[in-house]
Formats: sequence, structure tokens, C-alpha cells
Amino acid sequence: MTNMKRIAVLTSGGDAPGMNACIRAIVLTAEHFNVSVIGFRHGYYGLLNSEHVEISTDMVSNIIQNGGTILHSARCPEFKTEKAALKAANSLDALGIDALLVIGGDGSFHGAHHLQQYWHKPVIGLPGTIDNDIYGTDATIGYFTAIETALDAIDKIRDTADAFERVFLIEVMGRHAGFIGLSASISSGADQVLLPEINNDNEAAFKNLVARIETTREKKGQCSYIVVVAENLWPGGVTALAEKINSELSIESRPVVLGHIQRGGSPSPQDRILATKLGAYAVECALQGKSGIMVGEQNQQLVEVSLPHTWQNQKPLDPYLVKIQTEFFDILE
Repeated sequence: MTNMKRIAVLTSGGDAPGMNACIRAIVLTAEHFNVSVIGFRHGYYGLLNSEHVEISTDMVSNIIQNGGTILHSARCPEFKTEKAALKAANSLDALGIDALLVIGGDGSFHGAHHLQQYWHKPVIGLPGTIDNDIYGTDATIGYFTAIETALDAIDKIRDTADAFERVFLIEVMGRHAGFIGLSASISSGADQVLLPEINNDNEAAFKNLVARIETTREKKGQCSYIVVVAENLWPGGVTALAEKINSELSIESRPVVLGHIQRGGSPSPQDRILATKLGAYAVECALQGKSGIMVGEQNQQLVEVSLPHTWQNQKPLDPYLVKIQTEFFDILE
């Protein structure tokens, strides 16, 4: 292992439950190897403005169960420039940093790769995003908790949906990826799910949705109907979709946007374990001089993936879960 004395960590982009667990694992593992840890607050902004603090083991005591991130987070568009990367490199050198660990998603990894062109020491990414849209790892830190949060909300919404026999459209996060939507719909027993990977024609999707609602009500009579919808899929969101259904079918349809509650809360056991494994492994990789990689997990095996590969390849949904939801459980088949 290289003779490292000091490594740095930052959290960037959207926060995700389990980031604190990951920071804790990094600090405790580094302590084992007699390496100190510097944390940059507010992501790449903190790196540019030298907002840093030395993270002691006392600081990470009892944070594994906390959502959010003790280092706070931010998005930093200006970091894309050469000037910003050079400034960051100088800041890291001035502090005697031997490696940088970046916890975040796609945008954060682009930033890490950009920095690597100007700072020739280990830069390693750790996948922290509820979207689970990072190629090269089975799951990302925060994904499992986001599913649980969405599931809990959908279960509660179903109670009132059944009471009034209404159609409810529930919008979940996921940007341009349907991982949360698919998992939430399967686990909640939703009647239908609309995802960007399988619904690229809004008009056809709407016709199918209307047909399925009508067929269900023909068979069951007046009843509730739950539809999970990925954000950014329908123009105007689920509010506009609900209005269109109300107009088309004269059926009471209610939109529910779960929004940022999916980012908060105490991380699930799966997220705490994943964050701990990846945090510890990232430190080991840094000590071995590895750089330009993301650490992830595939089939319960720790893996290293080139940073560009994480965004150059599209991560697919579980095809069998898609088949279950869209074919086996499709009452129109």
C-alpha cells in the first residue's frame, strides 16, 4: 500500500440515506490504517472554497442511523470548467491530500473524472443516489430506503383510495430511471406503473391506462386503482395526468407527488450495510493507488468500474420484474 497520510471525502448532488454511514466507514477504516480524513462541506463548492474540517472518529459516532449528510451537499455547475478543476487541485495539494473520495451520483462522477485530468492522485467515486441509475453496481446507497419510503406512502394512500374508490396517481422520484417506480409498484401491489424505460409513447400509454381502468371497473365494479408514475414522464406531472383522466372518464382521480420525502429518513439496514462496505473498500483502493474508478457491488462481490463506464452504459431494469408487472399482472392480456 502507498504511504498515504491524509485523504479527503465529499458528498455531492442529491443527498441519499446512507451517506453518513459511508462517511463513518471511511473514517473508521482510515483510522485503522493511521490515515487522517478531511471532509469538504457542500460538495465541490466546498472543495473550491476550502470549506473543510478534519473528521475525527468521535464526529462519526452514532451517525450511521442518520439520514442526510454531515458534510452537507450541493450541485456545482462551475466545477465543469478547467479553471475550477485547477483551483480544486491546488486546494487539495495545499492541504496535503493524498486521495479524494466522492460520494454521489452521475453528475458527481463527471466532476470526479474532470478533476482527475488536472490532479494526478487517486480519485474514487462511491455511488450515493436514490435513483439507482449508476451502471456497474447492483444498488446505490440510498436506493433501498427510498423504496421503503415510497412503499409506506403508497400503503397509506391505498387506505384512502379504497375508502372513496378513487384512482390515485403517485409520482415517485427517479429522474430518467424507473428503478424506484418499478420496485415500489411491485412491492405495493400497484395496479399499473408508468416508467420511462417501458412507456416512451405518452398517447399510447394513456390509452392503455384508460382501458385498464375501465376493464377493472367492469369486472370489479366501483373500486380503487393505484398507478405509480415516474417523475418527468408525463408533461405537467401527475397533476396534469389526473386532470386528463377526470376529463376522459369522469372518474375521481387524485395526484400525489411524493417528492423529496424519498430522500430523507433513517437509512434501511441494506443501505447501511452497502454504505459501510463501499466506504471501507474505497479507502483500501485509495491506499493501493487506484484511481478513476467507482467502487460498487455486483452479486455480493465488491467491484471496481471505470468512472466513464458508469455513465456511458445504461443500467437496465430487472427484466423479470418488468414482465411480472406488465404481462403477468396485466388484466387486459
